Amino acid sequence: MPLPLTLPEGYTQRPLVLADAARIADVMAAEELADIGEAAIEEADLVADWSDPDYDLAAHSVGVVGPSGELVAYAEYVGHDRADASVHPDHHGRGIGTALAGWVRAQAAAAGAPLVGMPTPVGSPGDRLLDALGWQVRWHSWALQLPEGATIPERPLPAGYEIRTATAADHEAAWTVVEDAFLEWSERERTPLDTWLHQITGRPGFEPWQLRVATDGAGAVVAAVVIFLADEGREGYIDKIAVRGDQRGRGLAQAMLAEAFGTARAHGAVRSTLSTDSRTGALSLYEKVGMVVTSDWVNRAIRTDA
Repeated sequence: MPLPLTLPEGYTQRPLVLADAARIADVMAAEELADIGEAAIEEADLVADWSDPDYDLAAHSVGVVGPSGELVAYAEYVGHDRADASVHPDHHGRGIGTALAGWVRAQAAAAGAPLVGMPTPVGSPGDRLLDALGWQVRWHSWALQLPEGATIPERPLPAGYEIRTATAADHEAAWTVVEDAFLEWSERERTPLDTWLHQITGRPGFEPWQLRVATDGAGAVVAAVVIFLADEGREGYIDKIAVRGDQRGRGLAQAMLAEAFGTARAHGAVRSTLSTDSRTGALSLYEKVGMVVTSDWVNRAIRTDA
């Protein structure tokens, strides 16, 4: 059972179950719409994470039920130093966010994590609340978009290289490329292969073309990109992109991005999006292929032993 919350009169708490994904996505979307003018969260994002057989959702989450009997807020301690929380805008200003921030901190402390953080849009009510509670900025992040109608840039591959749909035989190599790249700047444990694949192939609506790899002249996987369709298929979201360390500086990342934009468009998307943060140093790469920043976010964290 999740740790107890101090909630306003008429509100109660309970652990979440997979069937709550649609309602929590609605809560998160409402808050995103109020904060940044658009909703980026998809129910499929939650289902992919929560349905992992190795993930104990009930132990890692808490939902807040409002007087009407409907979920109006939630928090989730994902593990290590990662958490997330959201309160429907109709229920702001009642102390629910403060209670969830305390719950996240206590959950992380109980798990032995020295600190815990979560993302919020810059200047949003959540950002201001965490700031007031003493949560410090760790890094900034940005959502970017190749807008509808934008010309997809031409970015040719080096001679001998090709981009194609990944096969099952490519999965481990793609995982290795992506995890090696992300762990260069992310302080976390390596995501197990089975978990990594579940987050991709286990996402509702996944099709094989959405996991793509670049190979060199010898057929070795040297880069990978993951594309999800969102907003009822109108958006091609670049969830992951990485190039093997010894293959960088050859234009592979830009070529992979341009190919991903075109592939998403061929499957019905009218725009492409992704997110990046200040730890990667990749913002200029995305701007070079025509993407523009649509929202600014900040990751704030607090020590659990302070």
